[in-house]
Amino acid sequence: MHCSCVRSSRVLSPALLPRLLFHAGCWAPGTRPRGLWSSPRILASAVETSQPIPLPSQARVVICGGGIVGTSVAYHLAKLGWTDIVLLEQGRLGAGTTRLCAGIVSVAKPISIECKMADYSNSLYEHLEEETGVKTGYVRTGSLCLAQNQDRFLSLKRLASRLNVMGIPCNVIKPKEVSKLHPLVNIHDLVGALHLPGDAVVSPPDVNHALATAAAGHGVQIHERTTVNHVMMDKGHVTAVETDRGAIECEYFVNCAGQWAYELGQASETKVSVPLHGCEHFYLLSKPLAEPLPPSTPVVIDMDGRIYVRAWQGGVLSGGFEKNPKPIFTEGRNQLEIQNMQEDWDHFEPMLSALLRRMPELEVCEIQQLVNCPESFTPDMRCLMGETPGVHGYFVLAGMNASGLAFAGGAGKYLAEWMTYGYPMANVWPLDIKRFGNLQSSRTFLRHRVMEVMPLLYNLKVPRWDFQTGRQLRTSPLYDRLDTQGARWMEKHGFERAKYFIPAGKDLLSLDASKTFYKPDWFDIVGSEVKCCKEAVCVIDMSSFTKFELTSTDDQALALLQYLCANDLDVPVGHIVHTGMLNERGGYENDCSVVRVKKNSFFIISPTDQQVHCWSWLKKHMPEDPQLHLEDVSWKYTALNLIGPRAMDVLGELSYVSMTPEHFPSLFCKEMSVGYANGIRVMSMTHTGEPGFMLYIPIEYALHVYNEVMSVGQKYGIRNAGYYALRSLRIEKFFAFWGQDLDPFTTPLECGREFRVKFDTDIDFLGRASLLQQRQEGVSRRFVMLVLEDHDTELDLWPWWGEPIYRNGELCGTTTSSAYSYTLERHVCLGFVSPPSLDGSPAAVTPDFINRGDYEVDIAGQRYPAKAKLYPFSSLFAQQRRRKDEMELSNFQGK
Repeated sequence: MHCSCVRSSRVLSPALLPRLLFHAGCWAPGTRPRGLWSSPRILASAVETSQPIPLPSQARVVICGGGIVGTSVAYHLAKLGWTDIVLLEQGRLGAGTTRLCAGIVSVAKPISIECKMADYSNSLYEHLEEETGVKTGYVRTGSLCLAQNQDRFLSLKRLASRLNVMGIPCNVIKPKEVSKLHPLVNIHDLVGALHLPGDAVVSPPDVNHALATAAAGHGVQIHERTTVNHVMMDKGHVTAVETDRGAIECEYFVNCAGQWAYELGQASETKVSVPLHGCEHFYLLSKPLAEPLPPSTPVVIDMDGRIYVRAWQGGVLSGGFEKNPKPIFTEGRNQLEIQNMQEDWDHFEPMLSALLRRMPELEVCEIQQLVNCPESFTPDMRCLMGETPGVHGYFVLAGMNASGLAFAGGAGKYLAEWMTYGYPMANVWPLDIKRFGNLQSSRTFLRHRVMEVMPLLYNLKVPRWDFQTGRQLRTSPLYDRLDTQGARWMEKHGFERAKYFIPAGKDLLSLDASKTFYKPDWFDIVGSEVKCCKEAVCVIDMSSFTKFELTSTDDQALALLQYLCANDLDVPVGHIVHTGMLNERGGYENDCSVVRVKKNSFFIISPTDQQVHCWSWLKKHMPEDPQLHLEDVSWKYTALNLIGPRAMDVLGELSYVSMTPEHFPSLFCKEMSVGYANGIRVMSMTHTGEPGFMLYIPIEYALHVYNEVMSVGQKYGIRNAGYYALRSLRIEKFFAFWGQDLDPFTTPLECGREFRVKFDTDIDFLGRASLLQQRQEGVSRRFVMLVLEDHDTELDLWPWWGEPIYRNGELCGTTTSSAYSYTLERHVCLGFVSPPSLDGSPAAVTPDFINRGDYEVDIAGQRYPAKAKLYPFSSLFAQQRRRKDEMELSNFQGK
């Protein structure tokens, strides 16, 4: 692969053009140019005819996009018994990104749901040829994820632990074993690798062809050369699809338009936000090596070198994710642009150098061509799936972040289940399009973010890393004030939130640069914030929380909340109720605090990233009643959390009202004056289990109230604190948070919250029947608190989340969140455990099962013993400490 070869290959001859045009249908009748992937012509109920087949006037569902994602959705819907399915493709099937995809199916993905999707895709593609008779080019090669440093090796070990939980085979191996599996790999700088023997390669157009063949066999109508102009809607429901060949009436529309999904969403009558952006993506193809590489040679993924390599027709196919990507299609483009993408050897040079370092023997091989294959990326590197908020029947599956082939099978299955049953058979919240709102649909934001996202795919991501682009989009009125006081920021749903505050004199740069799987440098800083919360008073700006007001002229608001919420909302005015909003399975769609501010007015507080989802859930179940009104007031209020035993002294001085528990009981809300400001909603809760108050302040008073609180609080030792302290406090108190511990498949009974369910009333609420059945049969998994023992905080790896839990040596669950408890001086993990199934059916969890087991938590392959409990250790710890203090006092008095 000499430089001279590279230079001579920079201009492709016209003879090679058909290789790039493949299934674009640009050949004369009777000819069949062979493409990048050797594949038969894609069927379609669109065989070459002089007259295109007329579109149907109506269908149940219209799918836009004939790539592998669209055909997978059609295939899985048909498998689930759907009829009247129409798939529309603006060019030829598989002529977009699918045609140029590298063909690697690997389960090495950052989050568990993505691993599950890739694992299902692998299994589907393996058996597709047998089902359809269409060759898919499937070869089980296995893959090697390489580590050039210890931190990367640790991340691979953590991945291996997660894959073991899912039953996906994998092995952590030494560099010498890498050489045995792939003789071309230079191992001199490697510290280890992860071998995934089940990974595979396929021919993407052939898989697409097979899925389309199977879908057509089940009655799916496929129409090529048909452009969707826009989706028509009426009263928030999809009604029809307008194309360049006429309209099709339909109940459901699925946007699988890949690169063009954003534009298609914006073209609807009601704009639909599909936050993704395209980037150029390059890989090279070599000519066959002197000793041709066998097709079964393992795929090599060298994330530290930013490259991947697979065998291809006796040579290699190698691409990567560079540090300086090239965004494209910011203004929107048509499909022909993909076919005219230019090669850029100068841009590819760093990846070529990395390839030659990793496989020096390729120096002498000849390059055939450099392929520019555009990919679409999302703001958080996870795909977009699900029904869009505000438009019933409009579904999206797009933004695959260069993993479209690996995800397509599993993602198509989950989306088809979603459309059929109302939700997939797995928790896909990390992929739900409702995790984003319109605030992420700015083209400028997407262009800047995608330039960070693409390199991040192969960057080492240690716990608590943050995006650097698209920041300061949503901020509290106190942002500048807190920033000058040393706040270090993280972002949630576009909102800036303080992690912790660096005391004066600390080295900011070194603190920001130290990212590790071990004890972090902010450990002592957060510890001092926690100590202040427990002994004095701290202020945490929690303005990012979602806030809604639901009002009605009569009791419509109460009736709606009584149906949607598991807990009883018919409480006196001024009372606060912690409750879940459940689905029919009894799982949490939302976890919130509801304040009855007036007889027919309720203030709803939800997690930050629930803003779109919770709004959508409420609107979905609201009756058409002009006297019932829901308003998002998140922007109207700044929220300050005053935590600590001296919080009541600070507020008492500022309001001239006694804030003691006798005068201001727990879970109570009252509008008060604080300083000069009126109308402050003061609530006796802190979301941490510690004493204190939440203040919901109209934004124009925010700075005044904050300054007054800090001024009066000086004599009580007040200081700022951040979300890391909050996390430590809530975890040691065994508080479950939505999105981390709670999800649509977790019920209140599984996490010890039966006391928050109105079983003692005859009020019917969503999920009641499922909970009653579960209460009768017993829960098959249980939320537990685990305190690590024999774990050295200074020297050992830290648990973060997703670690396997073992009981008596057998896998029984995983952690969902964890933090260091400064009170217990140990690590605390929260998670779910299940007993082994009996005859294939789940067994019920009993207190004996929890209390009598010997538990271990697996951190990157090393197990640490842990004690498991169903109640907070901190309360036990406090009792023991109180007894110890009493004994010491009695001993002292006796002397």
